[in-house]
Amino acid sequence: MEILDLTLDQLTCRLKQTFGKGQFHASALYRETFKFGNKEFFEAKEFTSSPAFTGQLKNKITLIPGQIVETFKENNLTKFITKLSDGQKIESVIIPMTNHQTLCVSSQVGCKMGCRFCETGRMGFKRNLKTFEITGQLFNARFTLKEKIKNIVFMGMGEPFDNFDPVIQAIRIMNEQKGFDIALSHITVSTSGLINGIEKLADLDMQGLRLAISINAADDKTRSWLMPVNKTIPLISLKKALQSFPLTKRGCFLFEYILIKGLNDSQKDAIRLADYIKPLPVRLNLIPCNPVNGFNYESPCDADMHKFAQTLTNKGIFVIKRWTRGQSVAAGCGQLGQKC
Repeated sequence: MEILDLTLDQLTCRLKQTFGKGQFHASALYRETFKFGNKEFFEAKEFTSSPAFTGQLKNKITLIPGQIVETFKENNLTKFITKLSDGQKIESVIIPMTNHQTLCVSSQVGCKMGCRFCETGRMGFKRNLKTFEITGQLFNARFTLKEKIKNIVFMGMGEPFDNFDPVIQAIRIMNEQKGFDIALSHITVSTSGLINGIEKLADLDMQGLRLAISINAADDKTRSWLMPVNKTIPLISLKKALQSFPLTKRGCFLFEYILIKGLNDSQKDAIRLADYIKPLPVRLNLIPCNPVNGFNYESPCDADMHKFAQTLTNKGIFVIKRWTRGQSVAAGCGQLGQKC
């Protein structure tokens, strides 16, 4: 049993089935692991008083969050590289916010999507992460690096909906109140537009979980060149899936738009984007393009970024301008994978 793979109810059931034990010992294991980050959880009083049972349990429980082998810092931002049990490596980023820290987690080693502006896509696809390798990133951020993580964004390496079941299981574990205790409203899953994943998520009872779409162009020709997924899932199909998605009463989608000089930053592009968004409830993150190997484009100047944002605002779109962070350590949007 890898404890980072299990919700509290699942752990309770496994202990009951295997040992005839239940909630008492499961809660102790969960508390020591997820609340305190204690790798020596068998030293807790609930186990020292039951040495025979503890001896049996020690051979059944593992805790393998992965080994942090490198960290990189830019001001208060931290990128860390985790070596997994098979030698593969993944990158995660801790982003300082005003009152908390956000952890950007990876869901795959590499990625199949092949987006031109993304270093991870240039790596190609290596393999999916297992649930414990996803939750292990949060364990390491909190207890190895001692960061107070309150937000999770699935915007690291990989396409989350291409690894749907382990990602959803990881979210349930992160949300567990007696464990990591991160509210669903503080967790965001970003997709390049995989409709089957959007539809499967719609069928789950995960009210409050935030859905982000990497959009980057509002015409099929440009988006298909930037993001090959658009060739099989064009913009009209993506919009229909979003229109059918069961948002909460005040819920909205997050759209991510990487602004690329001379490619998708014209006033015509802004107007087309605004027309595509309506009538969807959207908060748009406008992100300047970061340098990526083999992608010979630049971000527009600040004035052009402001102009693009203002056109959208005038059209009634809620826009948040995201300025470049983490670029010097290859931790910016689209840059993960350069250090692996």
